[in-house]
Amino acid sequence: MSSGSPTFTGSNAEQTRRHNRCVVLGQIRRAGSMGRADMARASGLSVQAVSNIIASLERDGMLLEAGQRSRGRGLPAPQYALNPDGGYALGFEVRLHSTSVTLLNLMGELRLSQRLPLTDNDPSSVSRQLRQQMRTVLANTGVDSRLLLGAGVVMPGPFTPTGLANTSSVLPHWQDIDAGRLFSKALSIPVLVENDANAAAVGEHVSGCTESLSNYAFIYFGTGVGLGIVHQGQLFRGGSGNAGELGHILVPMPETGIAPRPGIPMRMTPLENMASRSTLLQRLAAAGLKTTTDAELEALAAADDPVLQQWLHDASASLSHAVHVVENLFDPDTVVLGGALPDAILTPLVEGISLAEHSTAQRTNRVMPRVMQGHSGAFSAARGGAALVINSLFTPHTLS
Repeated sequence: MSSGSPTFTGSNAEQTRRHNRCVVLGQIRRAGSMGRADMARASGLSVQAVSNIIASLERDGMLLEAGQRSRGRGLPAPQYALNPDGGYALGFEVRLHSTSVTLLNLMGELRLSQRLPLTDNDPSSVSRQLRQQMRTVLANTGVDSRLLLGAGVVMPGPFTPTGLANTSSVLPHWQDIDAGRLFSKALSIPVLVENDANAAAVGEHVSGCTESLSNYAFIYFGTGVGLGIVHQGQLFRGGSGNAGELGHILVPMPETGIAPRPGIPMRMTPLENMASRSTLLQRLAAAGLKTTTDAELEALAAADDPVLQQWLHDASASLSHAVHVVENLFDPDTVVLGGALPDAILTPLVEGISLAEHSTAQRTNRVMPRVMQGHSGAFSAARGGAALVINSLFTPHTLS
């Protein structure tokens, strides 16, 4: 599977124009509202160039005049602000057994979210379901399809054939598929494809506990267990876009503990075999408790179900090891855990993590807790996919 991105071609002049539009939009987004002269000073563009860009953005419906500002002598200067309804982005998450969709407006505000079961996760079935979900979202919100800026589709990695191709968390049938091209054709809008944990990390920054941070790690519970790393405000993707496959690192088996006894080799297993949602559901099913919904899981948590409690114990121990690895490798300001687990399970899971003293994160000048529970909820990855599209409008490196 290749990591797709919306593709636009054109002359250097067109690329420069697109770049300058992003600069102006980014300034207005940060400031809330601005006048032409202030934009010109901040961007280094001429007042005439800024005026042309503003006129273009007004025609496209992305900007609104937001009052006037008096600077003493002369006429008051018009101020411009983003039009929240000037554009929208879709975010989709594809898991083994479900698809989710979110719709964000130009300000990154959530207009709608929806999750549907997925009975067949082959590429053609998934693309049909996403197309139908897009139609439903537009019909339910009344948003004109011409206002769609694009879609971010997030999926479990890896996105290229690797030694992880046949593991349980990887979607079958997708390793040789150009997912970006497939979804762009199905949805008839520009599409980018992103790792689910990376998108969830962006989603948490948009509407969660990391809004003020530029360096953090996000452990995401989706199909498996993934890791999104944000460093200096940018996603760290690795050489082939497959960074963050945390679910495949080896952790100690619970019966041996963290430290092996002398003369007895430590038994190890992939993290997702201990701490993923799918492993929890498998354990419950083996005990005769077939659960499929968050409401059913919450009911088991409220009843202190022993199978669930044992999974929480084992998963927290395994995650303690994983957090220690992440802290020492990436030195994040905090490690956030979130995703496809209800709060009734995620909260005790996070509370059960034991933080190692021998860690770079154990320092006296800490501002943030070492571990935090995410605030953006079960739709964090889908929301992050849409946010990636929105954010691309405000940065010089646009969808290209």
